[in-house]
Amino acid sequence: VQMDNQFPPRKVSSFCSFRYGLSLLLHACNSIVMSQRMCLSLTMVVMVNGTDPQGVPNTSTEKNLDIIKNPVYNWSPKTQGIIFSSIFYGILIIQIPAGYLSEKYSVRKIFGSALFLSSLFSLILPMAAEGGETWIIACRAAQGVSQGTAFIAQHTIWVKWAPPLERGRLTSLSLSGVLLGSFIVLLVTGFICRSLGWPMVFYIFGACGCGVSLLWFLLFYDDPKTHPCISVSERNYIVSSLNQEQNGLLSALPYLFAWSFGILAGHTSDFFLSRNILRLNTIRKLFNTLGLLLPPFFGLCLMYLSFSFYSTVIFLILTASTGSFCMAGLLINGMDIAPSYYGFLKAVTSVIGMVGGLVSSILCGMILNEDPESAWFKIFILTAGVNVMSLVFCLIFGKAEIQDWAKDRQEHTRL
Repeated sequence: VQMDNQFPPRKVSSFCSFRYGLSLLLHACNSIVMSQRMCLSLTMVVMVNGTDPQGVPNTSTEKNLDIIKNPVYNWSPKTQGIIFSSIFYGILIIQIPAGYLSEKYSVRKIFGSALFLSSLFSLILPMAAEGGETWIIACRAAQGVSQGTAFIAQHTIWVKWAPPLERGRLTSLSLSGVLLGSFIVLLVTGFICRSLGWPMVFYIFGACGCGVSLLWFLLFYDDPKTHPCISVSERNYIVSSLNQEQNGLLSALPYLFAWSFGILAGHTSDFFLSRNILRLNTIRKLFNTLGLLLPPFFGLCLMYLSFSFYSTVIFLILTASTGSFCMAGLLINGMDIAPSYYGFLKAVTSVIGMVGGLVSSILCGMILNEDPESAWFKIFILTAGVNVMSLVFCLIFGKAEIQDWAKDRQEHTRL
């Protein structure tokens, strides 16, 4: 006689549990992947020769004794733009295939291989730059395919590893590594470029990624049922508390739509500005309004107007993706008000965002534990309240012109 199903699964403490260790490992993986993605945007300043005539096919200047440590190339602004965007083409084309493949094949192999390949492309990027513009573009596009695969595939990990009442905490902890990676790369890239040369930025983050990918293959298994190191009590708790038939393909769609909305917001904002349709401050507040109001609006629609599977999916995708309209608002507003301090401001806001993500995950867990019946209603209402208060603050105090405290440094930089 089976007695296990007569009682609810006994919760295993999250402290020192394997599932939280897995979330921290994914946190480190996401930090490294984001660092590898962002570092080229920062090193390009020292990679490009701004004094020699531009447009000469990939010729390095030999005027400085520092040329071996910091090679310099004559890439035009147009070429730089193509290099910057090439990684996103790779990310775009792999979104849906990665979601599909992660359902059919081993997530352990897919994610680990994607992380390793992204790290490998980071290691060879300095050599690709020496090879010419075509090689570095191809290298970044291939790295985009690897990173897009890693970001999508990791969501299917929690299908078998996250108990329903802990999914918010586990996923937010792992995904907050993206913010930490942004902070780290902004903090250390300048120092590495000055002391060791810009190629070392790619070597360091690439080597770290290879090391973490090795840990991934050693520590992670696709299913807690087959993991040799997890405790019996934790394995039983996870397996007995899980709901089956989750869809990895649907997990990819919010990121695809978020990517599309972000691109749309950027092009639309520049169109309004170039045609003098709206002032810059108005444009920033418009997209802040869209990015901060639409997610809670569709979240409320998800609770009250989703009467079928398809309506639920649509509202869920729109709730998770429309926040990317802020890419043309508050996410780049620091460049408007203090361009000379933008790197520092971005690092500070990234840290604040990371803290907010950690606090929100803890708060969601507390709400879910205290009131499982109406917990998500409270969470959505709380999220809507935070977004509305943030929007009111932005509308009242938001500016889009260089502030007085940043003008002195801006003028000094021009000189």
